[in-house]
Amino acid sequence: MKIRQILFTGALVPMLVASGLSQERMPLTEDGGQPVGDNQNSRTAGPHGGVLLDNFHLIQKLSRFDRERIPERVVHARGVGVHGEFVSYGNFSEHTRASLFSANDKVTPVFVRFSTVIHSKGSPEQLRDPRGFAVKFYTDEGNWDLVGNNLPVFFIRDAIKFPDMVHSLKPSPITNQQDPNRFFDFFSHVPESMHMLTFLYSDQGTPTNLRQMDGFGVHAFKWVNQAGDVTYVKFKWNSLQGHNPSSAMDAAKASAVNHSGHSADLYDAIGRGEFPEWELSVQMLKPSQLNDFDFDPLDATKVWPDIPEVKVGKMTLNRTPTNFFQATEQVAFSPGMVVPGIEPSEDRLLQGRLFSYADTQRYRIGANYLSLPINRPRVAVSNINQDGALNMGEIDTDVNYQPSVATGSYREVPAAKYSLAPLNGQVQQQRVDKTLNFRQVGELYRSFSDEEQAGLVKNFAGDLGKVANRQVKLRILSFLHEADLDYCKRVTSAVGESMQDVKRMVELNRDVEPTRWQTIALKNQPNANDRVVVRNTTTKPLRYQVKTSASQWSRQYTLMPHKSHTFKQATIRMRMADDLNATPLTASAGEVVNLNGRSMVTELPATSAVSQVKQ
Repeated sequence: MKIRQILFTGALVPMLVASGLSQERMPLTEDGGQPVGDNQNSRTAGPHGGVLLDNFHLIQKLSRFDRERIPERVVHARGVGVHGEFVSYGNFSEHTRASLFSANDKVTPVFVRFSTVIHSKGSPEQLRDPRGFAVKFYTDEGNWDLVGNNLPVFFIRDAIKFPDMVHSLKPSPITNQQDPNRFFDFFSHVPESMHMLTFLYSDQGTPTNLRQMDGFGVHAFKWVNQAGDVTYVKFKWNSLQGHNPSSAMDAAKASAVNHSGHSADLYDAIGRGEFPEWELSVQMLKPSQLNDFDFDPLDATKVWPDIPEVKVGKMTLNRTPTNFFQATEQVAFSPGMVVPGIEPSEDRLLQGRLFSYADTQRYRIGANYLSLPINRPRVAVSNINQDGALNMGEIDTDVNYQPSVATGSYREVPAAKYSLAPLNGQVQQQRVDKTLNFRQVGELYRSFSDEEQAGLVKNFAGDLGKVANRQVKLRILSFLHEADLDYCKRVTSAVGESMQDVKRMVELNRDVEPTRWQTIALKNQPNANDRVVVRNTTTKPLRYQVKTSASQWSRQYTLMPHKSHTFKQATIRMRMADDLNATPLTASAGEVVNLNGRSMVTELPATSAVSQVKQ
């Protein structure tokens, strides 16, 4: 359907009618193309009779009106989108076979949608909320969606908690109001959320506009080259307009002037020819480096400190859509939409998003949402997906299956297969081994200026102070205590609580975060068959890692109370998650290492005792 934009002024309308130029207007038709004779009056049974059901034009007009709205996005409902282009800075084929990064100055069209995460469509754009930063690349190998945010981390690390998190942040099903009692209740059970909450309650949670805002892919992804070599990468968009967060007071003032101010600013800048630009950079890690950290690099609640950024291209936004609904509302993003050379990592949150994002678009728009112009790739689509509501494809073959010997049937592209990934361990349902929930929170707080820290404390305490349940409030404060003592003291004072009560809560929850690793070196064993036994003598699960002389640190082992593990390596080192700065100990072959939660104590067991220990 062709959409024509017509501008009116009060003086021109009567002039058009009087001069006869009204004949140049398009004839009004039904959706079926039939001309409409009267669009001003319904058909009735006489001057005072009822409206007739055979008035097809009226029925069609009302029924189409009733169906104008598709379901609102459950998150990221409030958004604005614009067109642009991405230009590669060079040939990065050493790391990825993705075509858009294969040559200097290679141009790829993009569509970008900025959004608020939690608040509904029509809500003020200046509210405190993470901002979605989703980019659809229309590459010559199909579409790639980089679906990120304006903050580098997220609230949770496992997709199984995503519905709960969103429910807690959304308005109450009873009062229809967002309530800090609800979302702090949830976050008091999710210590890894403190990193994101610290970002969110800083001024970065209220950007001044969309142009002066960075973007992040949040998750680790994989780059894969032609040889199948994998590099883990994190993506970041660096605004070339500068970085300009807003204080809570300034955001409130801007909202009072124009609650759609972010959209207006973006549209106006593009209209003036001031096209906003972002540079895309990546951080890179080899698979062998993933165990070099005391946190999990595939954890979406963590950043990669001290890993250099490599600039790979620049994005310029230069055109606004001709129709908001057809572009911004109907555009559909999914992290699973990748091209050869880019793959999802094992990040648990990302793994859930791979399914959920595409699934919600099928519900919101329909099974054939990828056929819409804004979602359609710029390359030919050839497959045997068929039928479904609003199918606009043309299937002109009898062979709607694969494989087939028929001419014109479909073949696979082996080069597009995913890379191989080694697997080990057993099927489990446990949290990630390396949590380290609080250290990066403290580092973030200490990186802020005095003014930024004061704003963060005021914003955080403003919501936490509304929480009625003291246990919830103290648990949140105990998390801040583990991150940074000054941070905790200032928020505690601002909400009227005592540090003594916070410290009691810290002791109750001390096991939530091991902040140090205690290391024990077991001496070279004279016999490779000698064993070392690790025994938990406490009433709580304990976590530890081991390594041989030539290996990386292992995954974390969880040792349940009064249980033992046996190792047969000739040379072994061990470290235990422990909040105390205890002195590392050394043990000899054949000894038992007792983990008591505060230190590691060795004892020389009887031979029979060692042989009876079960793994």
